[in-house]
Amino acid sequence: MWKKALVWLGWRSQSHHHPHAPEPHGHGHGHHASAHGHVHTHGAVDPVLATTARGIWALKWSFVILAMTATLQLTIVMLSGSIALLADTIHNVADAVTAVPLWIAFLFARRRANARFTYGFGRVEDLAGVVVVLIIMCSAVVAGYEAINRLQYPQPPALLGWVAAAGLVGFLGNEWVAVFRIRVGRDIDSAALIADGYHARTDGITSLAVVLGALGVWLGFPVVDPLIGLLITAIIFGIVWQSTKTVFTRLLDGVEPALIEEIRHAALHISAVHEVTQVRARWLGHRLHAELNITVSPALSVANGHVIATDVRHQLFHHLPHLGNAVIHVDPLDASGEEHHRIAAHRHGDGLAHSHP
Repeated sequence: MWKKALVWLGWRSQSHHHPHAPEPHGHGHGHHASAHGHVHTHGAVDPVLATTARGIWALKWSFVILAMTATLQLTIVMLSGSIALLADTIHNVADAVTAVPLWIAFLFARRRANARFTYGFGRVEDLAGVVVVLIIMCSAVVAGYEAINRLQYPQPPALLGWVAAAGLVGFLGNEWVAVFRIRVGRDIDSAALIADGYHARTDGITSLAVVLGALGVWLGFPVVDPLIGLLITAIIFGIVWQSTKTVFTRLLDGVEPALIEEIRHAALHISAVHEVTQVRARWLGHRLHAELNITVSPALSVANGHVIATDVRHQLFHHLPHLGNAVIHVDPLDASGEEHHRIAAHRHGDGLAHSHP
């Protein structure tokens, strides 16, 4: 179905080689492609366009389902006066609204890099994650205020059967959106979309709490309704904390240590690579950018060093499907590592003494 969405959004099909190696190449370990005579092409859609289109498609459907769910719940809130259902509805409305900044971010990610933004616009997706966290936080504050106000001024809700039914609708709508967003988010490695998916899943659980609140009021305990509202508020604040850690880790260029080891492992697949001395990586939206130093024999020519670097890039793109780019520095065995690129203290003419890291 997502391929139909690509057609609807309008994309350009073309056969192409890996973006990291436009010339024919093979899977050899430290050998040039000609040694194997193996040439291949992959796919017909640019990876960035494909993943962002899937992200936009996921957000569109999530917005529609959550908007329908929230509209139905809001109608029951107005008729029943249930604070528990109000808290759940506020959160569902916020969840639907969070689709907007993510949608905008995915549209930005489709734009090409330029002279000012040389890495492209993937970072907008991480900023959208911050907006999502702020929206969720605001929904928690509003829900908490209403629950505390109802505790101070008790008023039992009406239409308890409808309140329970609305809670079930909220659960089903959110669970559908959660499964959908998490699956697509993992496919395209979008931290913001995955975080939003788990947020929707917790929303579904809190919707079931509305059913318990309605049952408590029906049994003669009207205070249960605002207490459930407070419980939902606490859950929302928990979501804020978890989502904040996820999004700000990406903003601070944090990556999972296992990912660094995977990059190192992929580079060492090339037999001509003796060592991988430095590896750095960061996410720009849902595309990974890596930098690494590889050590090779000092007897190799510049041309052979280039061939090895190309083979390393090839391995990286095969091992890391969400890799956007890799910068590979080739070092000789007798001068491997960043410490050999540092320039000791020196001066130019009458200038001050200085060094370069």
